[in-house]
Amino acid sequence: MKFELQAPYQPTGDQPEAIRQLVEGIKKGFHDQVLLGATGTGKTFTVANVIQQLQLPTLVMTHNKTLAAQLYAEFREFFPNNAVEYFVSYYDYYQPEAYVPRRDLYIEKETEINDEIDRLRLAATTALMSRQDVIIVASVSAIYGLGDPSVYQQSVLSIEVGKIYRRNALLRQLVDIQYQRNDMEVKPGIFRLRGDTLEIIPAYSDRDAYRISYFGDEIESITRLNRTTGELVEKMERLEVYPAKHYIAQSDRMEKVLA
Repeated sequence: MKFELQAPYQPTGDQPEAIRQLVEGIKKGFHDQVLLGATGTGKTFTVANVIQQLQLPTLVMTHNKTLAAQLYAEFREFFPNNAVEYFVSYYDYYQPEAYVPRRDLYIEKETEINDEIDRLRLAATTALMSRQDVIIVASVSAIYGLGDPSVYQQSVLSIEVGKIYRRNALLRQLVDIQYQRNDMEVKPGIFRLRGDTLEIIPAYSDRDAYRISYFGDEIESITRLNRTTGELVEKMERLEVYPAKHYIAQSDRMEKVLA
C-alpha cells in the first residue's frame, strides 16, 4: 500500500516551502536537515506531508516515551490506513545490577516488563518485515540490542494451503520461534491443537487468530479469525508467522509440546 495522508486541512503559511525543501534535500541525499518551528506551528503535519510525497518507510525517534506516545497518536490520525507502530522500551521499571564496594553491597537486577508494550514492539518489527507503508515512532531504545534483522527474518514460519507439513514438525517450529502451547487460555504468543485443527494466536496482534486445518499431512485451509468473537475474517492461501520474541534462541523442543 501507499501512504495516504488524511487531514481536514492543507499546508499553509511557511509549510509548503518547508515541505518542498525537505523533500528536495532528501532526494539530493542530504544527511541532515533541520525543521525549526515553535510549539503548535504544525511541524508534525509538515513531516507527514514529506512522508506522503516521498512514500518511504520512516523512523521517527524521540527522547522519551511521553513524546513518542503523542507523536504515535498524531501519525495514526494522519495515516489511518497505513502501519503506524510504536516502539519504546518495554520496561516499566529497570534497576541494573550493581555493587557498592564501600558497603560490600550487591544489588540484584530488577525488571518490570509491560506486556502490551512488548506486543507493540513485536507489531512494529513485523510491520517492517512485511510491508513498505510503515512509520515507526520510537524512543532511543530502538537503537539498542535488537540483533541482526536477517536472523529475525530467517525465523519467520511460512505456511501455504495445499503443501505438506508434518504436524509434529510444525509444532516444533512454532516452539523454536518462542510460541508456547496452551490449550486452555487465549493470549498472544500461544498455539493450541484440537484434532486436525491448529490455532495460532500471534504475539504481535491484539485482534487476530489463525486457524489451520489439516487433511492428513496436507494443509487444507487457513483462516483468519477475530480473536474475541471467533468470527471468520478471511480465508488465506498463505500465512507468515513471525516470532513471539525479538531474541530467537534454539529451544529444547520438549516432547510435552506434542502430547
